[in-house]
Amino acid sequence: MARVVLITGGNVGDAERRLGEAAQLIDAEVGRVVSYSRVYRTKAWGFEAEDFRNQVLVVESDLEPMRVLEAVNDIECRLGRDRAAEQEVKSATGARYASRSIDIDILFYDDLIVESERLTLPHPRIAEREFVLEPLAEVVAEWQHPISGKSVQQMYDELKLR
Repeated sequence: MARVVLITGGNVGDAERRLGEAAQLIDAEVGRVVSYSRVYRTKAWGFEAEDFRNQVLVVESDLEPMRVLEAVNDIECRLGRDRAAEQEVKSATGARYASRSIDIDILFYDDLIVESERLTLPHPRIAEREFVLEPLAEVVAEWQHPISGKSVQQMYDELKLR
């Protein structure tokens, strides 16, 4: 059984309700949610928009990494994420990011390192994002990044010093 760490987020509509729905679907379809952070309210990262709500979930799963990715992408779709509409907004504005109803990212899958066209593990921008590190430190502060060797807490402390 793998220990998978996910982050859920969104800033369109009732984001907190949607995060709860996502957690329930993840528990039913990806694996048992064994711990989770509180829901954080954070500024949009990389663009101007309504504040996001974010939550980290730790899941015990029998699914292989690509199956986890497919499952969370399916959950996003069922909860109203429209990637085509997001792409249109990004193209029209030249922005790299856009508002969304729900986003689910895989942060860690045990200590696995994967680099493929569809999936990079651990998530490549963990150490750059306070909205990821703060809830992550709440639930898995001692988890060590398999590439840098730093704990989540160390990465969070370093980011706060920048």
